[in-house]
Amino acid sequence: MRSWRATSDGEFRYDRHPVGAVQALAPEHVACVGTASKTLAPGVRLGWLVAPIAWLDELVAAKATTDGHSSSVDQLGLAELLTSGAYDRHVRRCRHTYRRRRDQLNVLLGDPRLGARVSGIAAGMHAIVTLPEHLDEPAAVAAAARRSLAVDGLGTYRRGGPEHPPALVVGYGTPPDHAYRGALTRLAAVLREAGS
Repeated sequence: MRSWRATSDGEFRYDRHPVGAVQALAPEHVACVGTASKTLAPGVRLGWLVAPIAWLDELVAAKATTDGHSSSVDQLGLAELLTSGAYDRHVRRCRHTYRRRRDQLNVLLGDPRLGARVSGIAAGMHAIVTLPEHLDEPAAVAAAARRSLAVDGLGTYRRGGPEHPPALVVGYGTPPDHAYRGALTRLAAVLREAGS
């Protein structure tokens, strides 16, 4: 039996330590999978896989079939970042930045006067801002766009399953530092105006 464990926001957990990988407990049966998409950039398209040696031939064949041409330069660059310690320093800087941004988002958009509720903030680079029930999700997204804010409605990610109250998906990883607080202030104004 094969077991895969993909890391999920493991680098960007803020309120508790990351969940440990079970791969070390059963290295002959479990693969540990990770990616640099969130820490470096999705366009780099690099990840890693620590798998049992018995799986090697099958994994090499699967890689050759699906994507046999990862950039050697990108791989060598990531290897240098890892061995020099620069990757760890970069992740620590990012974690500090994203935690600060997450905390600002939680304070400004979690203000009880707005009637919104912020959740999904224990890890990652996005938060869910559940809107008061009387607010229309598409209208809130459109109002944010008119203020040059790019947010998504949670409904655009829904594929079956139970309904969720109207909510916005707010990313805090991309905006430059000089623009972030102003963007949050504009989004709070959107919620305030929509609620009045």
